Amino acid sequence: MTMEPRLAAQRHAFLRDGAPTMQQRKAALRRLRSAILAQRAALAAAVSADFGHRSPYETDILEILVTVQAIDYLLRNLKRFMKPERRHVALPYQAARAYVQYQPKGVIGIMAPWNYPFSLTFIPLATALAAGNRVMLKPSELTPHTSRLIETMLAALFPADEVAVVTGGPDVGARFSELAFDHLVFTGSTAIGRQVMQAAGKHLVPLTLELGGKSPAVMARGAVNARNVKSVAFGKLSNAGQTCIAPDYLLVHQDDLASFMALYDAAVKSFYPDGPTGDDYGAIINDRHYRRLQALLADAQARGAKIHPVGHRPDSASERPNTLAPTLIVGAPDDSAIMQEEIFGPLLPVRTYAAFDETIDVINAAPRPLALYYFGPPGEDRDRLLARTASGNVSINATLLHFAQDDLPFGGIGPSGMGACHGIEGFRALSHAKGVFIQSRWRFTDLLRAPFGKLADAVLAFMLRRR
Repeated sequence: MTMEPRLAAQRHAFLRDGAPTMQQRKAALRRLRSAILAQRAALAAAVSADFGHRSPYETDILEILVTVQAIDYLLRNLKRFMKPERRHVALPYQAARAYVQYQPKGVIGIMAPWNYPFSLTFIPLATALAAGNRVMLKPSELTPHTSRLIETMLAALFPADEVAVVTGGPDVGARFSELAFDHLVFTGSTAIGRQVMQAAGKHLVPLTLELGGKSPAVMARGAVNARNVKSVAFGKLSNAGQTCIAPDYLLVHQDDLASFMALYDAAVKSFYPDGPTGDDYGAIINDRHYRRLQALLADAQARGAKIHPVGHRPDSASERPNTLAPTLIVGAPDDSAIMQEEIFGPLLPVRTYAAFDETIDVINAAPRPLALYYFGPPGEDRDRLLARTASGNVSINATLLHFAQDDLPFGGIGPSGMGACHGIEGFRALSHAKGVFIQSRWRFTDLLRAPFGKLADAVLAFMLRRR
């Protein structure tokens, strides 16, 4: 069945059956959760096959765990999310009642990326099901093993008129983004996000765009210590840096540069004692992206940047296909490719500052990022950074962990995205907020109907009186 008939079948089923009850939604979420745990080992194997190598622990922690936690959060909070929300009625319209009813939008399209091919498919899927919708999924063509497993899993759990999977390359993705969904969720690059937005505009389909950008990490002066540097290394090197909210570059005080470099090397050595070919260190998704990263390094070096591979035996990375050692890049100029493009790899440019406000100027000179990281104590510098910059989310003295906070909205701003997933905001993004007004028998507004005269004058004088 082609995409259009699948969409028509899901919309027909939605209109035929109406919104599912809370019990039906919870049953769907529990089936999903059980299937994930049953396929845990198979999912880790599929993801590793797609990447060439990825530790099953990384898949467990960064994909399975966060997805199961998200489902558990939805199960705990679904009753509260679905409850109609009472709203205020102004005095002239009382004793009427008003409330907001959150109802399913209908059929949700989900376009998932390759870097976290499971969690970034199943978390939006779980949210859409919790909101009572039907779902069509388009996983990435760059992760065929994971996509096939997802398709098999979901076909065994749901009828095709409830959840359907569409596979294929960029041409299929382009056609998918043109379908007349009731809402479309896209996770991917800013460049493709622009194309998706344009395609969705043909049917005025509302969008949630989870994009990317260059997420900065800022180290306050004197904040360079082993714990903070390990946090930066964790955020930069998880999944070999192929994370949309990974620290893309670091701003550190000029007096702390040498200390940071030494501690970063020590952190990488402690994380990966067997070097870049060890079981715990991941590979780059394919040769094209590997060559793109090598080109970023070559361009930075040609423009005068210093390249510092770190960790145990960084030269051994060449012994495993598409593997790139953790690397610091110091002194890359602003117009170098590595300072202009989202990196998506284990390369960390480091830039120094003399006065703290320089960090704010650097961040504000670039497109608004998906994430911002600050390391340092509470105080004026931190408050000023948060107040004078705009980013999707912020983690303080940590990296990545804001994504795992299910009660926080997650999303970008400007070129890094629009809308939000997670939390009640994610549920409401995939719901229609229907305002309902119930008029009582006593109607003060009846006094403002034709024919107008002294009574209308008196009512208007009262309603428009000076405060």
